[in-house]
Amino acid sequence: MTAETAVVLPALVLFAMALVWALLAASAQIQCVDAARAGARAAARQEPPGVVQEMARQAAPDGARVTVSRQGDLVHVLVVARPPGPDGLPLELRHEAVALAEDTVG
Repeated sequence: MTAETAVVLPALVLFAMALVWALLAASAQIQCVDAARAGARAAARQEPPGVVQEMARQAAPDGARVTVSRQGDLVHVLVVARPPGPDGLPLELRHEAVALAEDTVG
């Protein structure tokens, strides 16, 4: 019984750690989505670029990069972040939101 426990316990701990990491990564992805949407709404309202960047950064995960661009009538906000956890994983979380600029409506 002790030998089986000694083999299974590390596997269970690793599995639990992987689940916690996956939940943290999912939470960071949701933050990226929220940040991109908030930035796109602000840009569509013709807020100054500094305000748009700040609104998106407030909602984004720590260390996220925010890029705001305009192509014709559309404003694009891209939020890119690294997930929490080990730095050895080459995973990147990103989301882009697009909104129609209000000055083009009507």
